[in-house]
Amino acid sequence: MKKIAIVFTILFFGFVNLNKADEGMWIPLLIEKFNIEDMQEKGFKLSAEDIYSINKACIKDAIVIFGRGCTGDLVSDQGLLLTNHHCGYGAIQKHSSIEHDYLTDGFWAMNKTQELPNPNLTVKFLNRIEDVTDKVLGNVAENLSEKEREVIIVANIEKIKTEAIGETQLIASVKPFYYGNQYYLFVYEEYKDVRLVGAPPSAIGKFGGDTDNWVWPRHTGDFSIFRIYADKDNKPAEYSPDNVPYKPKKFLPISIKGINEGDFTWVLGYPGGTMQYITSDAIKLIKDVRNPDRIMLRDKRLDVMNAYMDRNDTIRIKYASKHARISNSWKRWKGEIIGLERLNAIDNKVEFEKEFNEWASNHNEYKNVVSELTNIYGNIEKYVVAYDYYREAIMAVEIVNFAARFNDLIKMKDADIEKELRDIKIEELKKRMQDFYKDYIQSIDQEIFNELLPMYYSNVDQEFIPDLSGLGLSDNYSQFIESLFSSTIFNNKDKMLELLNSESEDNFKVLENDPVFKFYKTFNELYTNEVFPVYDSLDNRANNLYRNYMKGIMEMQKHKVLFPDANFTMRVSYGEVKGSYPRDGVEYIYQTTLDGIIEKDNPNIYDYDVPDKLKDLYKTKDYGMYEVDGTVPVCFIATNHTTGGNSGSPVLDSEGNLIGLNFDRVWEGIMSDMVFDPEQSRNISLDIRYVLFIVDKFAGAQHLINEMTIIE
Repeated sequence: MKKIAIVFTILFFGFVNLNKADEGMWIPLLIEKFNIEDMQEKGFKLSAEDIYSINKACIKDAIVIFGRGCTGDLVSDQGLLLTNHHCGYGAIQKHSSIEHDYLTDGFWAMNKTQELPNPNLTVKFLNRIEDVTDKVLGNVAENLSEKEREVIIVANIEKIKTEAIGETQLIASVKPFYYGNQYYLFVYEEYKDVRLVGAPPSAIGKFGGDTDNWVWPRHTGDFSIFRIYADKDNKPAEYSPDNVPYKPKKFLPISIKGINEGDFTWVLGYPGGTMQYITSDAIKLIKDVRNPDRIMLRDKRLDVMNAYMDRNDTIRIKYASKHARISNSWKRWKGEIIGLERLNAIDNKVEFEKEFNEWASNHNEYKNVVSELTNIYGNIEKYVVAYDYYREAIMAVEIVNFAARFNDLIKMKDADIEKELRDIKIEELKKRMQDFYKDYIQSIDQEIFNELLPMYYSNVDQEFIPDLSGLGLSDNYSQFIESLFSSTIFNNKDKMLELLNSESEDNFKVLENDPVFKFYKTFNELYTNEVFPVYDSLDNRANNLYRNYMKGIMEMQKHKVLFPDANFTMRVSYGEVKGSYPRDGVEYIYQTTLDGIIEKDNPNIYDYDVPDKLKDLYKTKDYGMYEVDGTVPVCFIATNHTTGGNSGSPVLDSEGNLIGLNFDRVWEGIMSDMVFDPEQSRNISLDIRYVLFIVDKFAGAQHLINEMTIIE
């Protein structure tokens, strides 16, 4: 089901005068047309073709989609790749145990035979971009219904993708821009053998933990190192010990010359999604309803997890990745509320909408678009609340979410599906089971369930409360939940494996009649029948209106250059290294150093317990070529417009050399997905000199340094 544009994956429209081009995430294909002169005036020393070209190796060939939501950067001719520690966190955690606690101790492969494979981890290289707007919309008539329009567009897109990849193993994607007023084709090549090479201990890679997340000053060594492998012909291949290191078309040279305030800097990566210039009603819904609800629900989950993780190292390892995923958005939502209020965002958007409506009064096509969107927001709110509680209270319970994965298998019972296809599904579920049980603690899940279920029943509209009396729910939620856990098969790994390995048809009945599965199914049916149909109807109407609204703004703002919203396609953003003044009497300088890490050292707090070896290096001042003024630079801030997905993106200097890894934004500018504030919006980057210092001096992995091209 599509996420509603105005609520969940809101495609933003933005318009910007290139005199303030720190704002914007630009399509590499169009840099020559829209940005190169401005970039060069600000200090950029390369050409547009150095960034993106299909005729020669260029910087885009050194950048990958890492996993499902991050960016990675090639830094050697042997497929060596840098990304953030939090991007590699899941892989590091999966390899960790009490015996080999790579989260706490770090991991360093001292030769290629020690590098660790990661099933299901892939990287994608961008092959090319093409404007396919005419191909997608060329035969879409004005008088078509929206349903007819969508059928034609989907068919056109499938044809474009098929023709783009032919008989190759390439992957094609066609993405809408400006709410579907334009379309671009992206062709990728995917490599499936990606191995863990190095990761600092979490006391470096996650230094400061949740306390420092989204804030400046920052002292986090947020990096990890992987290597891409290929077959003997340098082509993608599944993992094999016979694979060899990938030889890239291009890799990034690394500059340790240093940075200064005012230096030109730019980011090339895969920002996931932004919402700039959504309407005032959308902001109200996010700021006053969605974010507070989701924060409250995640507060409960995190409180339970923290209590267990603080007193048990095994649990800390098992739940580290889960905790990080939950807390990241939880803290961001808090910052968004503060930032939107500080900028008076709702009133400012109301003023823009008045201006638009005044212009639209002379353009019939756009006359009522804002008021119709307002009407949709009024109707959608209770469905949004129900959706958020379904996701954050019901499906956030691990065992319920796990049981939901078996729904497709159970449906196969009555369907005319060959046994071979069922067996494939069963094998897929067995693999998922291994991951689930490896990191599952029932007592945590049950305690979270006890907190969340009453909140659902107290805060969701009565029409979205399912009847669970048949499962034994009365006023005693705790007793009901205890009964579910004591009678379900889903919390028993051995019984689940025995059941899936058996070929008896009765196994389907066991799964279907399981109380936890029935609990999931009851909620799922309610949402499928009562929430999603209305939601989809409003969603479709909103998409149509936003497409028209965007078209109107493009006409109204002809004198301005518009940048498209982020949608996890490759983008260029650029700005300068710059500090900020977040509030009266406070100045943030642009850089932090190793001195600040030592100042924060606290052995009694896991996230601030600086490793002894790092403290020894500080005492002896053994900094090597990474020393600057008696210390080592750690992080810096700049005005580049970034968002989620830019994690791991290379931060580059005017000559295209790697100077840092983007990993975060500052708290005061965290609302930049919706409103970019040039005074406060800053991206936080890890200084590449600190990366090299840790690899070289802390880990003793000089062989990795030797692979790289270092510019002094």
